[in-house]
Amino acid sequence: MTSMFLQAIRPFMSITPEVVKPPREVHFNEKVMWTFAALVIYFVMASTPIIGAHYEGADPIALMRIITASTRGSLAELGIGPIVTAGLIMQILVGSKIISVNMGDPEERALYTGAQKVMSVALTVIEATAFLIGGTYGSNLILQDQLAIIAQLLAAGIIIILLDEMIQKGWGLGSGISLFIAGGVGLQIFQGLFAQQTFYEGPNNRVESRRGIALAFLAWISQRGPIEAIGALFFRYSPTESINLPSLSLLSVIASIVVFIVVIYFESMRIEIPISYAQYKGIRSIYPIKLLYVSNIPVILTSAVFADIYFITQMVWNASGGPNRTITNPLALFLGTFRIDETTQQYVPVSGLVYYLTPPQSFVGEAGFLNVAKPIESMFRALVYAIFLVILCVIFSAMWLETAGMGSRDVARQLLQSGMQVPGWRRCEKMVQRRLEMYIPTIALMGGLFIGILAAFADFFGAIGSGMGILLSVSIIRQYIDLISKEKVAEMNPSLRSFLGI
Repeated sequence: MTSMFLQAIRPFMSITPEVVKPPREVHFNEKVMWTFAALVIYFVMASTPIIGAHYEGADPIALMRIITASTRGSLAELGIGPIVTAGLIMQILVGSKIISVNMGDPEERALYTGAQKVMSVALTVIEATAFLIGGTYGSNLILQDQLAIIAQLLAAGIIIILLDEMIQKGWGLGSGISLFIAGGVGLQIFQGLFAQQTFYEGPNNRVESRRGIALAFLAWISQRGPIEAIGALFFRYSPTESINLPSLSLLSVIASIVVFIVVIYFESMRIEIPISYAQYKGIRSIYPIKLLYVSNIPVILTSAVFADIYFITQMVWNASGGPNRTITNPLALFLGTFRIDETTQQYVPVSGLVYYLTPPQSFVGEAGFLNVAKPIESMFRALVYAIFLVILCVIFSAMWLETAGMGSRDVARQLLQSGMQVPGWRRCEKMVQRRLEMYIPTIALMGGLFIGILAAFADFFGAIGSGMGILLSVSIIRQYIDLISKEKVAEMNPSLRSFLGI
């Protein structure tokens, strides 16, 4: 029986814009074109300012922009935040059995997807309104400007939702969420290596140059020589010399390269289950179950949890007086308090729950894994963050199996429908499911555990684009490489499309 919750949302689905499935087979080159077009549209929105907005003070979600693929001051202000948050809420509702959904029933699966899209649109309005109330776009705005800002963010949010839906329904490759995250991380890595940024620091508005790593190395090698330049850039942190850019150091580059190599290596680790074609006896193949079976989804959902907690804490803190007075609100004290960094003009957590859920930005430094002034406190904070990160990744790995159709039962059904069978086991869904249950649940949990630990490691050593960002981008790139290979095989032999899962 369809959940009453889904039935209640059904009327709103009819007024929500929708992308229709392709009425024909979309060729590989056309999918590449639509995927590239979606990425270009997203970058255009990320470069288009919001009309009528006036920015005051620090960016409330600066630390979470990589995960939400958002850009401050642009039409992509909210990024994929509403989509991921809606998916997270639906995951929790289904996982906790608050709503019941039979993912094997096409009608209920369609209702689930439609409800998630309706919730994404609603969250777009809610988040846009929250940003407006919180003063992100300036104070004393007239009503017309406020409505115009909300309308712009809503329109941009719907476009991003439709771009994601267009790609997932078969017009493009992969998913819009993964595509936009990888694009945003790639842009930040490029800026971290080659950008020439200028900012103001301190009460005297002293102009400082924030060079990318490559540009800084070229400048310093001519001034100090190669050995001294490498030494100065390795940590890029020296309070005595007023150098405080550890997140743009050679150690960050090394950490990024290590994460890249490790992910590529472990992506190739898999268990191969022998299968055979029922119709063509003697022809055998394998069904691979990768260690990273659920890919980067657990990290995305975990990041959404942290980003939402950070955002809610910021709102409660501002409502309780923010930096202007001493906080006495018990909820604000529990969730966390902030200070404004004079150099970057960003909010920095200093206490409460959000303090322990904010990743280290580098290996050394005040916001790093090792704060020389408070080494025990900074390492304890990093340890608590890692524990929360790993536990949530494991939980979301288990939840994603069922809701994404990747569980043993769904895979068994797909194999049988494709004319496959497991040698030595009866051609029966329950028997094949029992065979797959020996591997899939355990591997999914191990993959969630591993990817959580690796994300924490990348954060501790300050990988460029943040630990989660570089981990997600590497996983997404590898995922696209595999997907492109499958698409080429499927285009040559369309009968294998369902077996390849595309």
